[in-house]
Amino acid sequence: MEKKSQLAIFGGPKAVQSNPGDIFSWPIITKEDEDAVLEVLRRGGMSGIDVTQKFEQEFAEWIGAKYVLGCNNGTSALHSAMFGCKIGVGDEIICPSVTYWASALPCFSLGATVVFADIDPDTICIDPNDIEHRITERTKAIVVVHYCGYPADMDPIMDIARRHNLKVIEDVSHAHGGIYKGRKLGTIGDVGAMSVMSGKSLAIGEAGILVTNDLEIYERAIAFGHYERYGANIQTEYLKQFAGLPMGGYKYRMHQLSSAVGRVQLRHYDERNAEILKAMNYFWDLLEGVPGIKAHRPPKDSGSSMGGWYAAHGLYRSEELEGLPLSRFAEAVRAEGSDCSPGCNFPLHLHPLFNTCDVYGHGKPTRLAHCDRDIRQPKGSLPVSENIYNLIYSIPWFKHYRPEIIKEYADAFRKVAENYKELLV
Repeated sequence: MEKKSQLAIFGGPKAVQSNPGDIFSWPIITKEDEDAVLEVLRRGGMSGIDVTQKFEQEFAEWIGAKYVLGCNNGTSALHSAMFGCKIGVGDEIICPSVTYWASALPCFSLGATVVFADIDPDTICIDPNDIEHRITERTKAIVVVHYCGYPADMDPIMDIARRHNLKVIEDVSHAHGGIYKGRKLGTIGDVGAMSVMSGKSLAIGEAGILVTNDLEIYERAIAFGHYERYGANIQTEYLKQFAGLPMGGYKYRMHQLSSAVGRVQLRHYDERNAEILKAMNYFWDLLEGVPGIKAHRPPKDSGSSMGGWYAAHGLYRSEELEGLPLSRFAEAVRAEGSDCSPGCNFPLHLHPLFNTCDVYGHGKPTRLAHCDRDIRQPKGSLPVSENIYNLIYSIPWFKHYRPEIIKEYADAFRKVAENYKELLV
């Protein structure tokens, strides 16, 4: 008699049986948030800056930075950070290829371009060992993305930047509240920028935040897209003569419905984030030592911790499962009732926008418009990035610590990994 499979994909019982309830619901919106929004609405203060400035002050205290600027989205915050770092025509930035496009693409509108670096296969952040050989006399900054909440290895990156007189821009969109060796992400480089849209771990609406301890970077960001603040209070001498109009021609202020929500969400964020971390660490602790799958989180004794665990993922090691393709592994996990999809962001260096597209009518690809050489990076140039769909997979992003439910989801992964041989045929 043929042995009955334990795997749900072959007719066995699903590992996930319970109704998850609100364990995945986010953000948590209460009457406190609603009242804050209604106060702004009822007095018609949506386009002011008074609430935003209070939020900035509170965020600065929370993150430990001198200056915070609320922006209308994370892309504008990154754009402003690049302008703040004086990135301009003919300049180059170095950025990981596996990231959301806003980590790199705003440089085009500044007349700059991007050289992509590969990622570390364990952190999925920019590989510090793949940066220095890409630096030229045109390089102005390194963009570091704390990808999926994992703190990038900042010490060697900052060492490289200081030796070559480069700025470091931290993209913290995935990692609010994350810690690198005891320091909050966003405060280690020259400037931090982040999205706080409604899908993020710190979710306040469609908005972004810039943080820095550098007055000149902060005031350049104001001058770039915050005309109502660009006035007599500016201290950077060369900026004073242009006050009154935004230097970039942009209008980047944060909408006050978002900043009102932001003030409330920030008050509760540390507590809620701690519960997320407890839940996600519990999930991975249950899977410690299971072949083929590995936690995407810093070592426990590193002094670093995940920030919000946004877009939670795990690492896949097919060699431990006799070469079982990740696509097949993920299919089997989904059959067990859990989220699991291979990969994440598509490697940017392979997209036509970075290779053939003439955005502004230069008569050549925009990426090369101000270059003295062809910096395009063809297939095969960034092997780890190009293998991303075989390296990582999505996992459930738990917002509450409910161990019985979390265990069912962990069992889905364990069950597939421990019965992988059935999937090889």
